[in-house]
Amino acid sequence: MNLSYFIAKRISFKRTGGFTGTIHGIAVASIAIGLSILIIAFLIQGGFKEVVANKVFAFTGHYQVHKFSSHNGYEDIPSSKNSQFYTNYKDYGFVKHIQEYAFKPGLLKGDDEVQGVLLKGIGPDFDSVAFQPALHEGRLINFNEDGSAANEVLLSRKIANKLLLGLGDKVIMYFVQDPPRYRRFEVVGIYETYLEDFDDKMVLGDIQTIRNLNGWNPDQVGGFEVFINDPKQINEFEEALYDKIDYDLKVDNSTIKFIQIFDWLKLLNNNVYVFLALILFVAAFNMVSILFILIMERTQMIGMLKSMGSSNRQIRRIFVWNGIRIIGRGTLLGNAIGLGLCAFQYWTQALTLDPENYYMTYVPIEWNWPVIIALNCIVLVVTTLVLFIPAMLISNVQPIKAIRFD
Repeated sequence: MNLSYFIAKRISFKRTGGFTGTIHGIAVASIAIGLSILIIAFLIQGGFKEVVANKVFAFTGHYQVHKFSSHNGYEDIPSSKNSQFYTNYKDYGFVKHIQEYAFKPGLLKGDDEVQGVLLKGIGPDFDSVAFQPALHEGRLINFNEDGSAANEVLLSRKIANKLLLGLGDKVIMYFVQDPPRYRRFEVVGIYETYLEDFDDKMVLGDIQTIRNLNGWNPDQVGGFEVFINDPKQINEFEEALYDKIDYDLKVDNSTIKFIQIFDWLKLLNNNVYVFLALILFVAAFNMVSILFILIMERTQMIGMLKSMGSSNRQIRRIFVWNGIRIIGRGTLLGNAIGLGLCAFQYWTQALTLDPENYYMTYVPIEWNWPVIIALNCIVLVVTTLVLFIPAMLISNVQPIKAIRFD
């Protein structure tokens, strides 16, 4: 067995008591607490970003492909489903799904109030799975097989509360056009995203209603919402998508269209990285301080080992091995605490949030194993490297003075 490792085991906190055992315990606890806090912070941050981003993508897709337009209004210039882009999209390896949509502004009238809204027309290809987490009451639209418009809509809870509407209620929507028109709808679903861009104005209805109002052909739509397989590569695939679309179409990236939301999410990264730096600094400082104390306590042992012919390098290894054992125990305990608390929150959702401020009702957790492994590696590497700083003092210890040290 390696002599340095053998001695390190003999002076570990399992074989000593009193002050040394207390120092070892504090060292293990400081690393465990720091690592567990880092794991919790990064998993919560990842979960928060994932939930908010998925809310946006469920409503808009990762990209919107539509005709070029010189105006900024909500009325769409129709595109054809017979375009080369739409008919061949299954050949594009990065595209997961494409669905049709169209927008039309209108006035929604309740019993006592009138609300300006934006009717978003969707079709049978609408991704109900992605939208399901936002659907709080009722169901999605039942589209008619004969192609006629289904007079059903989904309202946000905010709009429904303002107009005093609920499931099964009838509501009239007026459309400002020449000549003015209106449609009577039944409320079949209530959704809630807690995002103002959608909850304040968006009403989901049948795209065939918009076709009828605008006089479009059955193959015409306002545009296409594109979902990709890997949302983290949304910026990389944008150029590839441009190469696939027809010459008269353009691509809108949802992260750019809703830049205020995604820039805010990016700011969260900066906060967590600062947090990481502070935790690493504290953990490294604790390890250096604790190893200084252990070296001071073992000064007589160092003098005896030197007088018996041990080299400075061998003695340094004793304390480095001792530090590594402390770091290993602290890392294992930190993972157990951090992952345990995250698992408890993931399965029970015990910690709740105010959705008006946080856009969700509970603290989310994202199981990002590469991040967890990276955090463990960073803590291990940084704390292990700083062990060599106090260990360098051993070369200054003189055997005669060390043996007489009290």
